[in-house]
Amino acid sequence: MSARRGEPLTHHEISATALRMVDAGGVEALSMRKLAAELDVNPMSLYHHVENKTALIRQLCALAVSRLELPPDDGSHWQDQLRALAHAYRSLARLHPALWAYVQVHPEMIGREDGMWAVLCRILAAAGVPGEDLLHTGEALYSFVSGFVTAESQGGLGGHAGGDVDRTFEIAVDLIVSGLERHGGSGARPEAP
Repeated sequence: MSARRGEPLTHHEISATALRMVDAGGVEALSMRKLAAELDVNPMSLYHHVENKTALIRQLCALAVSRLELPPDDGSHWQDQLRALAHAYRSLARLHPALWAYVQVHPEMIGREDGMWAVLCRILAAAGVPGEDLLHTGEALYSFVSGFVTAESQGGLGGHAGGDVDRTFEIAVDLIVSGLERHGGSGARPEAP
């Protein structure tokens, strides 16, 4: 407990405050000392909860991903689930652009064990992608959607007359779904309940 604060720190409070700081000033603006000042604690108090700044950024990534509305395994068509996942991923970039941009340069910050990757693999398997191709297909789709979102975040889309970035994104996702329907073999849809 901090003598200045009068109440103990929590992991959630640390992560939420750090994410707010990153959203406001970028990852570069985050330091353990600045975070401690924001929380009104001694900087050493943070190290009881988080190993270092790298570990803290990993926590922020996990927190941001945990807030996404990932499509459930509810028996809906894989095409609809893939569309929902693409929109959830795009929303992550829109909600936390500084953190998202940092992760694009440091992809190791989001592990393969996170919910987003597991959902993508489940959807790809439902699309008929063979098990030996799941990783490669997932990487390709991640690259396509990340490229789109990067271009969007840098103002590289929608610059033409009547530009509608949302419509362009829908077309991009439709192209991905069409490609998977052909690549995945059967393009199988689950039976209606």
